[in-house]
Amino acid sequence: MRTIYTIVLLVLSNTFMTLAWYGHLKFKDMKWSQNLPLIGIILISWGIALFEYILQVPANRLGFKEYGGPFSLVQLKVIQEVITLVVFMIFSFLFFKTETFKLNHLIGFVFLVLAVYFIFKK
Repeated sequence: MRTIYTIVLLVLSNTFMTLAWYGHLKFKDMKWSQNLPLIGIILISWGIALFEYILQVPANRLGFKEYGGPFSLVQLKVIQEVITLVVFMIFSFLFFKTETFKLNHLIGFVFLVLAVYFIFKK
């Protein structure tokens, strides 16, 4: 169960992270935010990122072997990176219609899957 909770929390955490880091790039399309100064955008992003941390910290504690979880520190990091890229790709395709998925992206994802395989190989 810790495996599932860890992965679900990491997916949710990375969703908030992606919104905090890249969501503000779409603010120009929203009337309420067009006159906000950069500090306003930063504060909104920090507010969103707070939810990332609220989910990320428990995910790492639940998942880490030294706290009774199934994953080593390296495994947790690799899982998190793969989730980050998957969430980012979905986000970019949904909100930034100009982005396209190319062969080099597919090849990169294949290498990420191979990285996960080698990191988890005993």
